[in-house]
Amino acid sequence: MSHSRATSPGTLRYSERFNGRVAAGHFRESQGLTLSSIGLGTYLGHFDDRTDESYRSAIRRALELGSNVIDTASNYRFQRSERAVGSAIAEVVAGRTISRDEIVVSTKGGYLPFDGGPPQSREEIHDYIIDTFVKPGICEEKDFVRGAHCMQPRFLEHQLAQSLRNLQLETLDIYYIHNPETQLAEISADEFYRRLAAAFEYLETAVASGKISIYGTATWGGFRESPESREYVSLARVVETARQVAGEDHHFKVVQLPYNLSMIEAFGFPNQVLNGKAVSFLEAARSLGVTVMASASLLQARLAHTLAPELAEKLKGLLTDAQRALQFARSAPGLTTALVGMSQVPHVEENMRVSQVEPADLKSYLELFSASSE
Repeated sequence: MSHSRATSPGTLRYSERFNGRVAAGHFRESQGLTLSSIGLGTYLGHFDDRTDESYRSAIRRALELGSNVIDTASNYRFQRSERAVGSAIAEVVAGRTISRDEIVVSTKGGYLPFDGGPPQSREEIHDYIIDTFVKPGICEEKDFVRGAHCMQPRFLEHQLAQSLRNLQLETLDIYYIHNPETQLAEISADEFYRRLAAAFEYLETAVASGKISIYGTATWGGFRESPESREYVSLARVVETARQVAGEDHHFKVVQLPYNLSMIEAFGFPNQVLNGKAVSFLEAARSLGVTVMASASLLQARLAHTLAPELAEKLKGLLTDAQRALQFARSAPGLTTALVGMSQVPHVEENMRVSQVEPADLKSYLELFSASSE
């Protein structure tokens, strides 16, 4: 088990190894760390040994090519993705090719993770909840929203411990509450923020004990919805919740949300309110000191072969639609890392060629929107 974490000197050292090999703007500083603008995600894939090994090879290759951000979750492939990440990192660290303090590792807790494969019936899901969480006194059956999502402190404590074992790490660099807006399907907004505060209280203790460095929320719709939506989440209120829990030195520092050519709300939709003014999510995050990671940068590969010719023409120096879509995501002003699922070495090599091209400047980036609407 590694007793280290990502550090400022370590991640800077990693980036300097790629001087002359990647373009300016590929590495970005945030929260005291130097992060690659392209990160490896581990959501998709079958739950089998072959996919596990494919992910391990992809992670090793990504680290070789300049991607030091690796993202996973306890429920991805029924814990198998976490275990693949853990074994890949253990291998490269043991081989002394890369140090643990050079790699930024994030995972998530909130959904039922199961173990190794999916349940075969509703009865099996029920039994899993009872045997794993209710009988040991971790939480009650009523704590699960839609029968699958929980963010009670003791549940998160259990899940964090499990993730650390899976990842063979003592400290996680980023720990996300996974899709907390799921809770809003069954509870009021006030109760949602009360539950969020209780979760933050636990996560602050996990920071104090060295189990995580910072925490955040990995969302799907919450930060992209209109304020009138039942699932809408206010970033300002989330940050204020963290302040109420831990003061100005709170460790709520990062958000993950979808951003891609088909889901541009984080940049183009002024749905967040700061000081009485409606602003985009990315602008709100920048003002509040929150790092933003993009998920679904290729929309689970659906954007890999579908770009309009006018848009492709404006994304110079790139050869494939997958590269162009990834360039679009990583060039968004205020976004630190664009995560893309990469379970195969050829996909890693194709996507990491984007690191050899500078991100689009603001003027060029704004022109992409007019091109995409033509």
